[in-house]
Amino acid sequence: MIQQVLTTGTISVQVSRSDFSAEALFDFAERRNPKRSFLFVSKVLGRHIPIKPSLMRDTYQRLASQLPADADAPFLFVGMAETAVGLAAGVFEEALDNFPNSVLLTTTRHPVKGKLLCEFKEEHSHATDHLVYWPTNEIGIERVKNAKTLVLVDDEATTGNTFKNLTQALMASGLSNIQRIITITLTDWSENALQANLDLPVTPISLMEGAWQWQPRPDATLPDMPRVNVTQSGAATVSPTQDWGRLGVTEKVRPAALQNFSVQPAESILVIGSGEFVYIPFLLAEHLEQLGGKVLFGTTSRSPIADGLAIESSLAFADNYGLGIPNYCYNVAHQQFDRIIICTETAASHLDPALLTALGQSAPQVEVFVYA
Repeated sequence: MIQQVLTTGTISVQVSRSDFSAEALFDFAERRNPKRSFLFVSKVLGRHIPIKPSLMRDTYQRLASQLPADADAPFLFVGMAETAVGLAAGVFEEALDNFPNSVLLTTTRHPVKGKLLCEFKEEHSHATDHLVYWPTNEIGIERVKNAKTLVLVDDEATTGNTFKNLTQALMASGLSNIQRIITITLTDWSENALQANLDLPVTPISLMEGAWQWQPRPDATLPDMPRVNVTQSGAATVSPTQDWGRLGVTEKVRPAALQNFSVQPAESILVIGSGEFVYIPFLLAEHLEQLGGKVLFGTTSRSPIADGLAIESSLAFADNYGLGIPNYCYNVAHQQFDRIIICTETAASHLDPALLTALGQSAPQVEVFVYA
């Protein structure tokens, strides 16, 4: 039994199966969210804790290798925004060699020009509303329409309710050929609760399984959550190059622009993705690591988390989508690098100068990579 006392209660987990030690896989933090104040912070995801891209790639490979060989194609992979969009893209790419008749979609809270497939809610989240779009290419559209295996990807599962809501929304939108559900998570505390809510067979895949219990403090003051529950277009224009998830992916992505970057011998570099824009920045970080750089990868987030426990430092700033909501960058401010590259799908001018100034305290060189 692993326990962590938080200001609003105590979270306990019992691990039943794991590919790693608990200490290597996750830590705890406190959400600034009255609906659920505990958070499992992954040490292999590359979001709230910057990590080596090679560790992320290993995670993708481990999870993809567990996909059952007898599952029927086409496969529809769906990654949960914002935390698991990069995880889903990585697992999808690793799965393509064995399951080439596949398509990836990522949910989003940023409306884009496309045909809406469905909407659903993540009830416990700091941002509850999700949008899912149809792919824009005919191959992707056909694979979605004919999908027989639905692969749902998130960083962790606690109740299975979000996966249930997504599955029901997809099937209500007309996806009537689905015969099997596969859930992919880093840590799965749901005890396959999804199976009890669906008539279809469910196969859970994860790096760790177990059960959780939450014991609230009756006298605890619930945290105030910043205004981040926004699903709409902002003042900033989003790049039309949607080749990593929102509008469908059917093949591996390797943007030519990544070849413009180089490294100095033993150069320490932090690459930062922004919000839902994760997989292209990860590929950049992986490219620089393969060139010999000492590279870590992390991302900004709209998820409000209190300092302490897994969160050693935090930066707060305005979002770059022009929504007028706070964003955060965790576990960067207490570190030092030779160079930081922050990646964005909006114009560089929409990055908050306060963020760039703060990053300048952690590196003498701060670059902005705009994915146009």
